[in-house]
Amino acid sequence: MAMSFDGIIAKFRAGTMLNKLIYVNIGVFVVLRVVALLVLLCGGNVDVWLHYVEVPSHPSMLLCRPWTIITYMFAQYDVLHILFNMVWLYWFGKIFLYSETPKQLFALYIYGGIAGALLYVGAYNLFPYFSGSMSWLIGSSASVIAIVTATAMRHPDYRVGLLFLGEVSLKWIAIVTVGISLISIPDGNAGGNIAHIGGAIVGAIYSVMLNRGVDVTRMFNKFVDRCVTGFSFKKSVRKQNERGPYSRKNEYTQQNDREILDGILDKIKKSGYTSLTADEKKRLFDVSKRIK
Repeated sequence: MAMSFDGIIAKFRAGTMLNKLIYVNIGVFVVLRVVALLVLLCGGNVDVWLHYVEVPSHPSMLLCRPWTIITYMFAQYDVLHILFNMVWLYWFGKIFLYSETPKQLFALYIYGGIAGALLYVGAYNLFPYFSGSMSWLIGSSASVIAIVTATAMRHPDYRVGLLFLGEVSLKWIAIVTVGISLISIPDGNAGGNIAHIGGAIVGAIYSVMLNRGVDVTRMFNKFVDRCVTGFSFKKSVRKQNERGPYSRKNEYTQQNDREILDGILDKIKKSGYTSLTADEKKRLFDVSKRIK
């Protein structure tokens, strides 16, 4: 059992950021289902227990459970819910990483989730339609929609094959997805659809600002880097300096990779992703994996 657990941890650490996000969602889903089963067998209330990872629509309750604004975006309870979200996350996440970095993917996931939760809470407390109602939000949909929207705006003419429909541009997939969320608000899952809109807004802002040369994820990623590296940062820099010529070689390789990546991204910006040759697509994928 110990070897098996170590293998899972090793596979997680070796995975890409996209894979890690999917692994975390699946892991949390399994834990929630197992704990819910134990609670049910012991005569407890599953819904009450789930409320500790869900975002409440009432602000005062959210202030008592502030962690839920993060936990909810990694939690799914229904099988179809997590299946749909993870398929879309993997599908659009792969395309997103053609031109963006893994750190930007993670930051946008968090941004989309937070924006979805805030819009959800705000709507339930501002609009008379929701007056007197209490609701709970769970799922990674807002985070995924943020990535879907940003990917569609960054690569609007990138075409994918859909069953029965043939090849469809990403921009139309995003427009239809957001449109369905808007017209579905009066239906059963009003809170979830409102959160989708919050995620879409963040994805759109990210794309527009990046086209203007401003990366809205930069400050978040700097903060995360400082939290992760901590005091070990200076130690790692010292070790790299001690390597002498090897560090200079690594620095040259990174600079060369950046030049290759910039050239390919310029071509994508001018002519679209479909204008790349097979060799350029492979080089883009290889360089993107090396540059974190």
